[in-house]
Amino acid sequence: MSVLTNILLSVIIVSLISLIGAFTLLTKKNINKFLTLMISFSAGTLLGAAFLDLLPEVIESNLKNVGYMILFGILIFFILEKIIKWHHHHKGSETHSFTHLNLIGDSIHNFIDGAIIATSFIVSTQLGIVTSIAIFFHEIPQEIGDFSLLLYGGFSKTKALLFNFLTALTAIFGAIVAYLFSNFVEQFAPYLTAFAIGMFIYIGAADLIPELHKENMIKKSITQFIFLLIGIALIAMVSSIF
Repeated sequence: MSVLTNILLSVIIVSLISLIGAFTLLTKKNINKFLTLMISFSAGTLLGAAFLDLLPEVIESNLKNVGYMILFGILIFFILEKIIKWHHHHKGSETHSFTHLNLIGDSIHNFIDGAIIATSFIVSTQLGIVTSIAIFFHEIPQEIGDFSLLLYGGFSKTKALLFNFLTALTAIFGAIVAYLFSNFVEQFAPYLTAFAIGMFIYIGAADLIPELHKENMIKKSITQFIFLLIGIALIAMVSSIF
């Protein structure tokens, strides 16, 4: 098979991971019972991805002014959330603004994943396969968290599944762009990654954790904290393996 065929096949397989959330929360009973816990899990995967997965990559790239790029990402998403909330206030929408922020951020993240897969296959088929497997396992906990976040934010199961899948498809766009402009994408990727770190930190710390603080019962709060740690631990484990 050609390099482009290998790239597209791998990216499509990785993108299908976005459908995994549907198999974790199939019934309304399960959704009502586990949704707030999955928000804890989602916050853990976002913060884990930011600090334990993406940040080390940016540091290894020797990108200057990493802190400024991360702060820029946080500030941009603060402004975006203000705009989204203002828009929803005038439309009377019941969905939380963080759902739309997560869709934007997840699209950027998946675009970068697609670009990484493409760049790896350009170097060698073996490296492309190893990289695809690594990203595949990285995406599993995060996609479950993303799906849960959309449900909690007011999306129906069908709409959450559809939009989560559509954001995953940006990986295909990222792969094609990287294939056509490999040198440019490779140089620019650390900046996008640092921006994504700011995005993940903002959504996890400014949007999701305050939602968890609405729970005052000690037993449920402890359970939330455990699921938060599970999300972080899964990202840490996969990052250490791959």
